[in-house]
Amino acid sequence: MKEIVLGSTGIRTPQNAFGALPIQRDDTETAVKLLRKAYEGGMTFFDTARAYSDSEEKLGIAFKGMRDKIFIATKTMAHTPEQFWSQLDESLAKLGTDYVDIYQFHCAGRVYRPGDGTGMYECMQEAKKQGKIRHIGITAHLIAVAEEAVESGLYETLQYPFSYLSIDREIELVKKTEKANMGFIAMKSLAGGLITRSDIAFAFAGQYPVLPIWGVQREHELDEFLSYFEKPPVFTDEMRDFVEQEKKELAGDFCRGCGYCMPCPAGIQINTAARMSLLIRRAPSAGQLTPQAQAMMENIENCLECGQCKSKCPYQLDTPALLKKNLADYRRILAGEVSVN
Repeated sequence: MKEIVLGSTGIRTPQNAFGALPIQRDDTETAVKLLRKAYEGGMTFFDTARAYSDSEEKLGIAFKGMRDKIFIATKTMAHTPEQFWSQLDESLAKLGTDYVDIYQFHCAGRVYRPGDGTGMYECMQEAKKQGKIRHIGITAHLIAVAEEAVESGLYETLQYPFSYLSIDREIELVKKTEKANMGFIAMKSLAGGLITRSDIAFAFAGQYPVLPIWGVQREHELDEFLSYFEKPPVFTDEMRDFVEQEKKELAGDFCRGCGYCMPCPAGIQINTAARMSLLIRRAPSAGQLTPQAQAMMENIENCLECGQCKSKCPYQLDTPALLKKNLADYRRILAGEVSVN
């Protein structure tokens, strides 16, 4: 298994890491089992966030007494110094540790700098001085913000969506981080579930100096990624041809399911409903056609046209229009007018 060094942090870890957002949907026993199995299978880097409900707490339970054996990255969505310190202290308590390896500004809409008047970057510096964090990172969904973060020279790691669907500008971003000696943590390497060939996703990431964090909720998903420790997939010409076809199929606007648009004041499950057309074709499931799923989709009719989802979308999607498009397509599927087999 290839190892990655995350830029100037010096953190060395297998190029196969655990994204702990999905375990907030597991009960504690299941989550702890997954986390321990991931470690026993070779994973040493675990990424979570204060915003992921009880994900940090589950990590704390799973790795109690073995803090020196793993790397933990977590995040804050604070916008004031008061919020920063409150969230950091809460994260440390939930994780059961007195430090985190990488502390990241979460889904940053701007690049905090010393002297910008917010005091936010100074908080990172002070936390590092106190030993509560070891390295300063930032996560972004907007490429302009990510590029600015790299150019600033202020951050030791960048977390950004990266998969075989990435455009040339995003691949160039990886090269920029490498040149800046900045670690690149790759999120959304399965494009929010739209990429169904994990072997190709893994092989693609292996061509670049990035650390993919695979979002894992179920044991069979974890087993798939752990199997790559024994036999890592290598990117082939056949895989390259497959990727080109995938890019054609997924050209245009599509929802990655990140959930930053939530909650919806009308109760619409946007991060599922806005990509149902693709999910039902690429990863079909009986659960997508149940009465409950149909009710979820029909709730799109209750859209208030408030624009909140559109304004909060990090990918600048016209979310209301995407929801309506998915509902119309879903109805055609239910009516048998469109085949998804």
